[in-house]
Amino acid sequence: MGISLRLLTKVAGSPLIERYGLNEPLNRLLRQGTEVGFEAASKAATAFKKVVKQDKPARVPTASDKPKLFDLTPTEEQEMMKETFERLAEELILPAIEKADENCEAPDEVLNAIHEMGLVSLTIPAELGGDSETRSPLTNLIALEALAKGDLGMALAAAAPLSVAAALVDFGTADQQGKYLPGLAGEEFVPAAIALIEPHPGFDPYQLRTRAHRKGSSFVLEGRKSFVPLAARAQLFLVAADVPGAGPRLFLVESGTPGLEVRNSPSMGARAAELGEIKLNSVEIDESALLGGDAGADYNLFIARGRTAISALAVGQSQAVLDYVIPYANEREAFGEPISHRQAVAFTIADIAIEVESMRVLMLRAGARTEYGEDIVREAHLAYLLAAQKSMQIGSHGVQLLGGHGFVKDHPVERFYRNLRAVGIADGGLYL
Repeated sequence: MGISLRLLTKVAGSPLIERYGLNEPLNRLLRQGTEVGFEAASKAATAFKKVVKQDKPARVPTASDKPKLFDLTPTEEQEMMKETFERLAEELILPAIEKADENCEAPDEVLNAIHEMGLVSLTIPAELGGDSETRSPLTNLIALEALAKGDLGMALAAAAPLSVAAALVDFGTADQQGKYLPGLAGEEFVPAAIALIEPHPGFDPYQLRTRAHRKGSSFVLEGRKSFVPLAARAQLFLVAADVPGAGPRLFLVESGTPGLEVRNSPSMGARAAELGEIKLNSVEIDESALLGGDAGADYNLFIARGRTAISALAVGQSQAVLDYVIPYANEREAFGEPISHRQAVAFTIADIAIEVESMRVLMLRAGARTEYGEDIVREAHLAYLLAAQKSMQIGSHGVQLLGGHGFVKDHPVERFYRNLRAVGIADGGLYL
């Protein structure tokens, strides 16, 4: 992954390290490094005032040496990153999630802490303010899985700006990168999000109802988007819209743009993601807002990587179900013995473990192929399909194994179930 010394030095000085007991994994990283109704979105974007001039777009290379044998074993760096983000999830997300879920709001302290650990900056080139030397989508997936063990919704909120930054790194023009990436790589968490999903049955990302029509040197956007994380406070949206005769395209739309309206949309699950809807009422933007310029973005890759990212969130939250039901079943007694002694209970838990590992292998395989520049459309679809089907089933099993306890808020499995129900809806709502 090539974690930069600049990032490690910055992170090592953070008060979060001492507060949440992250000294040990960070020390190892350092050693290795040296070795409610619609309202107008009136608040304009303020994080993108610093502009960096470039002659050409900055692209971050991914790993170049493909192993001879297929091997999903994480590297030592990836293991340490996983441990660090799992510790953050345990020490920071879990204590805050009950209130965040109730209020449908991710605490700024949590989002800033995750941002401070380099989730976004590790994607952005150093010349644009980031800490990236080489690009590792696989490491991003591992980090997302670790965060989702705390809560899927919180992980989705934290990853929303990462998605926009990654798309800009991969497809953005020099001007687009210079305008937006320095702000996203800054010290403070900057809300930004992908607006892809639309509020109608049977949504297909290749059959968008949101339209973008040419008007001289501008585009005019009309449509509606749902399941947008951080919708009410995002300063930048990456909006997917269909251009007649050209197909789906991606557009950079800043908050405060005339005609852009947003509203919070309290949801059943992933409530900490602050999901909302946006309306595009004759939103006129300059043609320079088309991601990638005339060349556009690779929309197939955009959707495939998004599906892989959602799969990572599903794996992490499903693992949280498994980690909770095993000790519960061993400690909960019925008829004088632990309920785990009952075959029906034991077999159900075993099925959960099998499905979680199956989901993880497909997700990591898609990530590994991305790492080496190979086509992932098939692998991403399989990973997302399995995650959408099995994660909801895993959440339901978690509730059932706890019986009445699984239906009340005294135990987290009801939240796990609600979060996992969102996986089948969030088709491509992220990008890595």
